Amino acid sequence: MENKIRWGILGCGSIAGKFADALRHIKEAELVAVGSRTEDKAHAFADTHRIQRRYGSYLKLVEDSDVDIVYIATPHHLHTENTLLCLQAGKHVLCEKPMAVNSRQGQAMIDCARANKRFLMEAMWTRFLPLMDKVRQLLAQQAIGPLHTLTADFGFRCKTNTQRLIDPHLAGGALLDVGIYPLALSSMIFGKPLHIHSTVIMGPTGVDEKNAVILTYEQ
Repeated sequence: MENKIRWGILGCGSIAGKFADALRHIKEAELVAVGSRTEDKAHAFADTHRIQRRYGSYLKLVEDSDVDIVYIATPHHLHTENTLLCLQAGKHVLCEKPMAVNSRQGQAMIDCARANKRFLMEAMWTRFLPLMDKVRQLLAQQAIGPLHTLTADFGFRCKTNTQRLIDPHLAGGALLDVGIYPLALSSMIFGKPLHIHSTVIMGPTGVDEKNAVILTYEQ
């Protein structure tokens, strides 16, 4: 491409680092800037990933006229606030999952993107795996016939010192951290459910440690 898509990264966690490394392999993309809440974190991240522009605030990042789109890699509870900041500044947004904590937040983000005529997408990376592309092809061809049932699960033993995962104020819990993956798979295959039945086991910190969901779709 003659004109590359110029990326900025908002947030300097481990996921942001993986995204920065992956972006280097995309010839149509150029990583031009990073923003953090502190200058020290921004400089450290930029030095590691060879980024020229580094900002000690999110506002300064979105004010950079050379940034076309921002990848948001902050904790869950900040996604809506950060996304609205970027959209209102005229930036397109790729927001790490879960894009929002609830439907009200998600709708506010969608409304803002439409009002500002900007691209907004959740960074559901599993949708873009080569395997998932093959799954979509097979389903379109009805290679295994009409699909009626999907069983999917995802989980791991959470270390009690992983504060982000167990803090309700940081939007922790099983559903938002890993439950979203099988739900996204179900959404990709069946679309919007007619009925949702859910049960959870709550932990001592007030977040769901286990979550089971049954979705019913129109046949």
